[in-house]
Amino acid sequence: MTMQEAIDKLRAAGVDTGEARKLSRLADATGADFATLVRRRAAREPFSHLSGYRDFWKHRFRVTPDVLDPRPDTEALVALALEEPFRKVLDLGTGSGCILISLLAERPEAQGVGTDVSEQAVLVAGENAAAIGVADRLVLPLSDWFEDVGGQFDLIVSNPPYIALAEMDGLAPEVRLHEPRGALTDERDGLEAYRAIAAGAPDHLRPGGRLLVEIGPTQADAVMSLFRTKGLEDVMVHPDLDGRDRVVAARKPRV
Repeated sequence: MTMQEAIDKLRAAGVDTGEARKLSRLADATGADFATLVRRRAAREPFSHLSGYRDFWKHRFRVTPDVLDPRPDTEALVALALEEPFRKVLDLGTGSGCILISLLAERPEAQGVGTDVSEQAVLVAGENAAAIGVADRLVLPLSDWFEDVGGQFDLIVSNPPYIALAEMDGLAPEVRLHEPRGALTDERDGLEAYRAIAAGAPDHLRPGGRLLVEIGPTQADAVMSLFRTKGLEDVMVHPDLDGRDRVVAARKPRV
């Protein structure tokens, strides 16, 4: 396949034609067949699934169809988490492990727990933890939210499934067709995960401990209300780099 043929095929599929050269470089670097890569990308398979990785925060993470593709928006949560010290962190629905591993890499004294209901996701997170050098400081139990988690934490973080069922058809094909559905939607109103997190967080946070969750841009009021109802304080919303509501933060009272 020539470069012009690749450009034409990507254009017809609604894909940025600039990706043709990226696919060519990927083929050269990996020995993959260029035409096959172009056909897969034209079918709207995410570039990260073709390359097998996504850069996030300061590291390169292995990505497969079993985990949510790390996104730059989520780095806002990592940045907020690092504004205060912590020694014990819990990541609910860890997926690729990108949040938890990034935090542990920045805090060599910290220990972490990353839960997920997907065995495949836990395996990917484990591979990323080993590659980035933090595997000795985290455990990755199979757990439905707090179900198999004991103890209390200085920090709880999560990027849960928050897409409402009614919004799924409007997602880009790369997301809707190729990312794990359970990491995207609760098949309801998009708030089920926050209800579970709000219910369990007070018992799993140390006094003064923080809770940080990623949200969809229209969910701030609903999520903040859920957290306040469970007795959490200092509840506020923080924007991402594009100015959209992205993270809701809360704290367990100190007394």
